[in-house]
Amino acid sequence: MYQTNNPIIKHKVGLLNLAEELNNVSKACKIMGVSRDTFYRYQELVNDGGIDALINQNRRVPNVKNRVDEQIESAVVEYAIEYPAHGQHRSSNVVAY
Repeated sequence: MYQTNNPIIKHKVGLLNLAEELNNVSKACKIMGVSRDTFYRYQELVNDGGIDALINQNRRVPNVKNRVDEQIESAVVEYAIEYPAHGQHRSSNVVAY
């Protein structure tokens, strides 16, 4: 039986515990509404890295092509702080690049 107080992974740990308690992976997955493939993925994560491995690890790399110049970004941030009630359209019309 696995124990955790982390609310993020409590559902995943509950699935693993239920399967162990019932001795039936299919039944546990059906009760919890999770596919067996997901169950085995969780089980593999726990076997490889322990309970903490169930926390989602974001592996996305930021796309720097979507960033704007720092001067433009700072001008927009300053304007947004100065006039918080102005929306994005008005701000884009007022802020000169």
